[in-house]
Amino acid sequence: MATTPATRALERAGMGWREHRYDYVDHGGTTEASRQLGIDEHRIAKTLVMVDDRRRERLVVMHGDCTVALKQLAREVGCKTVTPAAPELAERVTGYRIGGISPFGTRKAMPVHVARGLLALETLLVNGGQRGFLIEIPPRVIVDLLAATAVDCALPVRDGAVR
Repeated sequence: MATTPATRALERAGMGWREHRYDYVDHGGTTEASRQLGIDEHRIAKTLVMVDDRRRERLVVMHGDCTVALKQLAREVGCKTVTPAAPELAERVTGYRIGGISPFGTRKAMPVHVARGLLALETLLVNGGQRGFLIEIPPRVIVDLLAATAVDCALPVRDGAVR
């Protein structure tokens, strides 16, 4: 089993998980993980770092086959705007590399928002803190451990659309 800041945070909280490994592919994202593991991409969550108009970082845990409706997210979190963080900032505040960002065990504590649809799943897969390493957990773990708030800002990605 892999040991990362994310898995250590889950262990400290007494939470279990199921490990899933796949061969990381640059820019493959959740589509590649879904293909290799044979798991519906809608159940694989990506962790995105966003920055609001007050320059406050936020984590958004989103369905792998969706994108974030930025204006809707901003409305829901009470900000004027929310934009994706630059990769360098995302890596600095989380302590993880792009493609391996987990919502657990981040270097900096940030507000966490989770797509409401993920909370309806029996289990979901989220990055475990390394590229090519996913952990399967009940979605309540995100809410219970990270005090995540549910948001309705998921936009399905259509073929050819930017994720």
